[in-house]
Amino acid sequence: MELRQLRYFVRVVEAGSMSRAAQDLDVVQSALSQQIGRLENELSTRLLRRTPRGVVPTEAGVAFFREARLALRHAEQAVRGAQQARLSGSVSVGLAPTTSSMLALPLMRAMRERYPDVRLHMVEGMSGHLSQMLESRALDMVVLFDARLHGAQARPGSRRWQVHPLIEEELFLIRSRGARVPPLPAAMALADLAGEPLILPTSPHGLRRTLDAVFARARLAPHLVLEVDSLSVVMAAVDAGLGSTVQPWAAMGRFTDAQQRFEWSRITDGDVRRTNLLCSLSEDELSPAGLAARVVLLDCVRRLVNDGAWHGVTPIHYEN
Repeated sequence: MELRQLRYFVRVVEAGSMSRAAQDLDVVQSALSQQIGRLENELSTRLLRRTPRGVVPTEAGVAFFREARLALRHAEQAVRGAQQARLSGSVSVGLAPTTSSMLALPLMRAMRERYPDVRLHMVEGMSGHLSQMLESRALDMVVLFDARLHGAQARPGSRRWQVHPLIEEELFLIRSRGARVPPLPAAMALADLAGEPLILPTSPHGLRRTLDAVFARARLAPHLVLEVDSLSVVMAAVDAGLGSTVQPWAAMGRFTDAQQRFEWSRITDGDVRRTNLLCSLSEDELSPAGLAARVVLLDCVRRLVNDGAWHGVTPIHYEN
């Protein structure tokens, strides 16, 4: 039984007409009749009786109407109470640089709008460092990339993390438009990267581990020219024409003129993807502010993907 069904039933009784109630509720009459029918089936009793002048409640309908109206009044009071209660406290969130370029500002704005009394502490860092901070309880939640963290647990004796798969990111070869080489195709295979001068992070970085694994499976040796553990420096080096890089599209998220600076090609191999996971402390460890922030973060990811603002990604699911 849903509050919507109670609301529909109460309005039908008050209006005395299915058509007037449908108009008041701004729903089509067939949908309204269907919901009333489901409600009657669930209760195994007839609630409304049709007459030449409209609809009237049966004896059971009169009793149900009284209690339904009371339940709706209590629900409205609960909503008002929740809205009037101002959530406070603090919550700490860790994001890798590529994720931060897409998610940090929308998350800060959404938290300011929904929970202005909650102090948000944002940390940007490598995924390995962020996972250590989560494990030590220095952060409440982080977005990590290692697929091995599905159902993961930190070191023995520690409590289980809550893991919410978010999105899968495609990876792209990104190059400066000033490079004096033939233009990149829209898509390419991993094998086509042979000989491409690459600028990549070092092995502790989650993306590097992913790339090392796929190169090894393909029995390819990447042509590595620079190792840099800073996304901004990697992209500056690529922009300067010192080499190319393999990154998700979000690596260009902070460049408003990315189209003019860079060209990119999607890598088509099926395993050249990166899974984004929201990992948080367990339910009994997260504060109310932390629980609220987790819901807001999931909503922000959903909105960015649905609005087409986060390119090259496939949603996994967004359970709260």
